[in-house]
Amino acid sequence: MPDTAVAGVVLAAGLSSRMGQNKLLLSLEGESLVRRAVRIAVEAGLAPVVVVLGHEAERVREELRGLECLSVLNPDYAKGAGASLRVGVARAGAEAGAIVVLLADMPYVTTSAIETVVARYRATGAPLVVSRYGDVDAPPTLYDRSLFPELLAIDDDRCGKPVVRRHLHQAAFVSRPAEALHDIDAAADYEHVLAHPAGA
Repeated sequence: MPDTAVAGVVLAAGLSSRMGQNKLLLSLEGESLVRRAVRIAVEAGLAPVVVVLGHEAERVREELRGLECLSVLNPDYAKGAGASLRVGVARAGAEAGAIVVLLADMPYVTTSAIETVVARYRATGAPLVVSRYGDVDAPPTLYDRSLFPELLAIDDDRCGKPVVRRHLHQAAFVSRPAEALHDIDAAADYEHVLAHPAGA
């Protein structure tokens, strides 16, 4: 495990239907949510960092200018996160022994959080490393190459949770503060993050 290449997959294709505008283009501390998420993944040493685009793909791609990442388009993004995850795994998995899956709308995920997940993988060799916020499991989540076939077979609307559930008995865990579990789906979520940019 110490020499295994670990890639990143950032899911950034969704419709933002509850927000009423593309939430990934909202600004936090001077940069868009999507740029922040991808920058943090790059700074954590994930390589390659694959960003799955869909809704307003060209606008989102423009936000990533200058970052060391690969953009891939999911033409079926409207079908759900599972469809986007399959696209990202197929691209990143071609050259990585493990992948860390990230959601672009989780602004409290930090570089150190990702680094800790990767370090736990390298130390334990577990096929799955799960971030645990209190009693809730959420990204960043690391999947070893042995789990890629299961990720590539998930339903359009499911994302990686069924794979996590099947392999929890083999998983290693990283504990994170419960208050760090926050994603931006609606205007109130964004207002909360603006008021508490570092988490709380």
